[in-house]
Amino acid sequence: MTKPIHLTGLFSDEFRGKRLDAALAILFAEYSRTRLQQWIAEGCVKINQQIIKDTRYKVAGDEQVEITADLPGPSAWQAQLLPVEVVYQDDAIIVINKPAGVVVHPAAGNFEGTLVNALLHHFPEVTHLPRAGIVHRLDKDTSGLLVIARTLIAHTALVEQLQAREVKREYEAIVNGVLRQGGTTTTHMGRHPVDRKRMAVVKTGKEAITHYQILQRFPSHTHIKVQLETGRTHQIRVHMAHLGHPLVGDKTYGYRPRFPVGCPPELRDKLSHFPRQALHARRLGLVHPITKEEMEWEAPLPDDMVELLSVLSACSLDGTQ
Repeated sequence: MTKPIHLTGLFSDEFRGKRLDAALAILFAEYSRTRLQQWIAEGCVKINQQIIKDTRYKVAGDEQVEITADLPGPSAWQAQLLPVEVVYQDDAIIVINKPAGVVVHPAAGNFEGTLVNALLHHFPEVTHLPRAGIVHRLDKDTSGLLVIARTLIAHTALVEQLQAREVKREYEAIVNGVLRQGGTTTTHMGRHPVDRKRMAVVKTGKEAITHYQILQRFPSHTHIKVQLETGRTHQIRVHMAHLGHPLVGDKTYGYRPRFPVGCPPELRDKLSHFPRQALHARRLGLVHPITKEEMEWEAPLPDDMVELLSVLSACSLDGTQ
């Protein structure tokens, strides 16, 4: 099912010189830039009554913009009675703790059993919101905190906070190798030039900034805390691999088990068969879109990462080097 939409607005002089897709992303922040680019290519966007199909069109300023399109909506997706761990909820937002293994949005190969399917059952009002109210994502095999909007006003406000880099997102990860100190990695990221399912550090990509601190060192691994300043797809996974320290379990980005000298069988088994990237979105902080109150939530590490850290610690205590 699709939902017809009709949007109108004005590109004031402040928009002069901006690319059309970038300007639309500001004017209609509740819609993703990818969605807006698709509408441009499909001829759904008019500037002063003229259809513009070039995303690189430069805005002149003082122009009327109109979008008439069909929005593939969550109403096309099936509500399912699936468990959702709600950390916080009120009339405007929901904060959930997503387990590893759960896909966020229905897509090819995953039309059922996703977080969206569960939200449509527990919170049917999100049916009418872009992306079912979800304003940021976690990979299927990343666990942790996500915020979902329950109203369009809340959705727009949260998207604006994310674009302004005002949402605090703090992760914990376990990586290969021993990091000597924390730091900040700043690169440009985009699609891998050969494997389009992966992301990579590329000169033509978008700026990506990751801050990381050491929580604990082990003989051949490091437990780190990571803060995102930007929110690119697979950002932490790509940046740590770029530094030569891929996340434990992340075979997509080069993880190979690294065993310390004298590695006990239990640790060898954990490192060889850890079923996902060892990454958890532990803390989430934002300004409430309605009350303007600063809020923060925390989700403790899941059992699989706790168990891995326990075995790594035992190995260190046993004197393994």
